[in-house]
Amino acid sequence: MSESRIPLELIDRLRRARRVVVLTGAGISAESGVPTFREAQTGLWARYNPEELATPEAFQRDPRLVWEWYTWRRRRVLQAEPNAGHRALVEMERRVAEFTLITQNVDGLHRRAGSHQILELHGNLFRAKCFSEDRPVESWPDGEEIPPRCPRCGGLLRPDVVWFGERLPAAALRAAEHAAASAEIFFSIGTSALVYPAADLPLTALAAGATVVEINPQPTPLSPHVTFSLNGAAGQILPALVATVWEPVP
Repeated sequence: MSESRIPLELIDRLRRARRVVVLTGAGISAESGVPTFREAQTGLWARYNPEELATPEAFQRDPRLVWEWYTWRRRRVLQAEPNAGHRALVEMERRVAEFTLITQNVDGLHRRAGSHQILELHGNLFRAKCFSEDRPVESWPDGEEIPPRCPRCGGLLRPDVVWFGERLPAAALRAAEHAAASAEIFFSIGTSALVYPAADLPLTALAAGATVVEINPQPTPLSPHVTFSLNGAAGQILPALVATVWEPVP
């Protein structure tokens, strides 16, 4: 998107805003070549339904299979790099007094790009937690046993991501809801607006009087309700928006 196509009213509102909240979904990561959840079923994993691998019950049935699938996914993600959209959000964070980045993605690309104020609603592929005690584990032995064992209790480690049938992390969800309710400007970027409770966040912001901006190549169920709808790739629109609103930082 060219800078001339960005609404002047949005530019003015963003320049004056002190509280900006951003929600990102799979679309922004897809621009870096990260396959979506179902697109990850390729090669050796094509015969598996992802719903059969991403549940507590699947892990109990075959923990090694589930751990190896997530190991393969981590390797795929490490081949990707943050794109211009990720980097533009880093710059936006530097320019806004109160900035919160809420993501449904588990790939860690926002953190690799340099973002700091991040709420990961669905967890992170590169973290693990104890299946027995539900405690996060910072590091684990890289030995022959798959999955590794919890250094605290000896239980099996699992990926620290939200599986089907599990609730979102309560603290992260509360923080996201609070941020949405207090936002002056709320961006919904690269998300289908179909996965709840994350899909409620822009509606919470709207109800509280925020300017809500959607950036997505295709219309979504949220599109009729937003203040501004910018159709296109985040990697094109966000850099143009940031460059228009703020002078480049040396």
